[in-house]
Amino acid sequence: MPPDKKAPKKKYLKYHNDGTLWAKGATVNDVPEGHWEWFRKEGSLMRSGHFKGGKQAGKWTTYDRKGRVVKVTDFK
Repeated sequence: MPPDKKAPKKKYLKYHNDGTLWAKGATVNDVPEGHWEWFRKEGSLMRSGHFKGGKQAGKWTTYDRKGRVVKVTDFK
């Protein structure tokens, strides 16, 4: 179900069990929307991409621990 265009975006943060940041992004009506990022426990960026209406859209990038691009997947 696509998000309500009039509903506000809410910041979303999720944490690993040890309290370090695991994921951040935004939701509209509790559905992922816009740019999201996932992190490893030591803090390095693991993956990033966009959601549109709760579905992965566009290019999603996976990174190694040093920040180098490992893979890019295009969700059309």
